[in-house]
Amino acid sequence: MESLEKSFGQTHFGNVDLGDLRRNRRLPELVDCIVRKPGGTLPSMLPREADADAFYRLCDADDVTHAAVFAAHRSLVLKKLQKTRKNLLVIHDTTELDFSSRTSLKNLGQIGNGGCRGYLAHNSLVVDADHGQVLGLANQILHTRVERPKNELVAEHRARQSRESLLWLRGTEGLPQRSQVVDVCDRGADTFEFLEHELRSQRSFVIRSAHNRVVSLGHEGKLSKPLSLYRHLRSLPAHATSQTTVRIPSELLEKRRRAKSKNSAKQIGTFREAKLCISFAAVRIHAPHVHRGNHGDEPLAVWAIRVWEPNPAPGCPRLEWFLLTNVPVETAAAAKRVIRWYEWRWVIEEYHKGQKTGCGIEKLQFRDQARLEPAIAILSIVAITLLQLRDAARHPNARTRRADELVDPDAIQVLSMWKNSEPHPDWTVHEYYIALAELGGYRRRKDCPPGWQVLWRGYIALNQMLEGYRLGRSLNGKSAKTTTKGCAKS
Repeated sequence: MESLEKSFGQTHFGNVDLGDLRRNRRLPELVDCIVRKPGGTLPSMLPREADADAFYRLCDADDVTHAAVFAAHRSLVLKKLQKTRKNLLVIHDTTELDFSSRTSLKNLGQIGNGGCRGYLAHNSLVVDADHGQVLGLANQILHTRVERPKNELVAEHRARQSRESLLWLRGTEGLPQRSQVVDVCDRGADTFEFLEHELRSQRSFVIRSAHNRVVSLGHEGKLSKPLSLYRHLRSLPAHATSQTTVRIPSELLEKRRRAKSKNSAKQIGTFREAKLCISFAAVRIHAPHVHRGNHGDEPLAVWAIRVWEPNPAPGCPRLEWFLLTNVPVETAAAAKRVIRWYEWRWVIEEYHKGQKTGCGIEKLQFRDQARLEPAIAILSIVAITLLQLRDAARHPNARTRRADELVDPDAIQVLSMWKNSEPHPDWTVHEYYIALAELGGYRRRKDCPPGWQVLWRGYIALNQMLEGYRLGRSLNGKSAKTTTKGCAKS
């Protein structure tokens, strides 16, 4: 959560340049209103008609573009990346924003199975490598899918600037080239073009492999006999084992749901404990014979890691990952560190859920894309607060740090009165967020700390209680002044 010295709007939009000083001042104010009640439609986020009208007027201005709105927040995030002394992960991924029902938006592209229309939003989320704390968005690209021409030749495909494989390259534009900044990507980024781009740019990366590529062993000397990447890694014995909590991929989770009986009362979780084996090797990836991207023919020196579950529990899908990285992996400890970085990738899936379920981006009712896109940028940044709620509750110092260092004392007083019928100004961060989650419907379970959705519900409810508390205090103050004046007259 943000410091009490500045509000969220002032922190992330205080330096915005929208071509007019009045707009520059108004945007942080409107963002603070939205942050107090994120979710639903714009009228529900901005219940005062004057605020809602101001937001629509703001987005209607020609100088208020997606790039202009996003620039202020992005500059803040880039400073963190440039100054960091510890590892920060830039997690890249794409999600679909569905605006099929907005028939006035004529230039949207196909999404889903082709029957829906909207954007591909390519987000680059900055996350702390140690604790998974969300720090902000380094990049956001709103891409409109172009229908691929029939009988498109490979050379034509390679030259087309609208191809979606270029989103991964564009997502790294402007990011600092520092060893502490690591790009983390899923299988969509496994193209020879992107791997070569990362190596030439001297960027650190971890990418989940999607293709069983042709490789040679080692990084030096003449190329050895070509081998199959997956076959070679599967032939290696385990260099190490790890007992860890893993997240079940969504496609495997869906298969489990379908396999379960409809009458089964057992809940299917997205996380479970698993014993994993690890092996790794230094390899050089051969360039593909058919160049579907713009790249050279020189082999790429990377480290390949295999992570697999030798004995999955009954009814659980067998887990196996192949990771590619240019971070040296010469020991089991180094391999585990890289694997841990990749395991934080699920945070961006939670972020995408926060964009759509939490902040209701797909519920925006704009009729013009030039007005819709800056609103998407604003709500995408507001969505960060939802994950920061969870991060603050799970931080290692949450049980010792006082809540009033992060949270408005009024919020602590109102929440503690709700829970214990007496104020507790000395609450720790952990005590505050557990109570906030309970206000949102959380029932404490040791194996399941509160997630952002239940904290978000509690956050909205608490803000409504705070409004009533402050209104009552204001009315009491006015009543006291009126009584004093009345006594003076008498």
